[in-house]
Amino acid sequence: MGPEILRKVPIVDELWHAGDWGDLHSTDGLLENIQIRGVYGNIDSSDVRAKYPKELFFEIDKLKVYMTHIGGYPGKYQKSVKERLIELKPDLFICGHSHICRVMRDKQLNLIHFNPGAIGKHGFHSKRTMITFKINNTIISDVKIHEYERN
Repeated sequence: MGPEILRKVPIVDELWHAGDWGDLHSTDGLLENIQIRGVYGNIDSSDVRAKYPKELFFEIDKLKVYMTHIGGYPGKYQKSVKERLIELKPDLFICGHSHICRVMRDKQLNLIHFNPGAIGKHGFHSKRTMITFKINNTIISDVKIHEYERN
C-alpha cells in the first residue's frame, strides 16, 4: 500500500489490514489519527511480524471480527481456520492472501466473509482493491469495493 493510495482512502475511523504489508514505512505520517488493526502475511518481514499477530479476534460495536492472512473462503476454508471460526463464532471473517476481492455470506457458519483483494503493486492482480463499510450494532452496511489502477 503506497502513499498515493492512502491519500485516496475515504475518511474512516479504523483501517484493518489482512496481511502482506510489504513496507511498514509506507503508512508513516498518513495514518496518524486512525486506529490500525492488522495481521501479518506470508511475505512480511520480521519487523512486521513483531508488530502484528498471525491472527486477530476483537469485538467492535458488538460485532465479533476474526482476521488472519491465509484462510480460504466459504466452503474452502483451511482446516485450522474453519476450526477457529467454529470456536470463535465471529460475525465477520476477514482474510487476504489470494489477491481476489470477495464479499460472501457463509450461511453454514452464519458469518460474512471479506477478502479485500490487494492494495499493493506486487502480485498477479490487475486492479488494486480495498473494502469500506459501516458497523452499527452487529449490522454491516454500506459495503463498497474501491478499485484503483495498478500503475
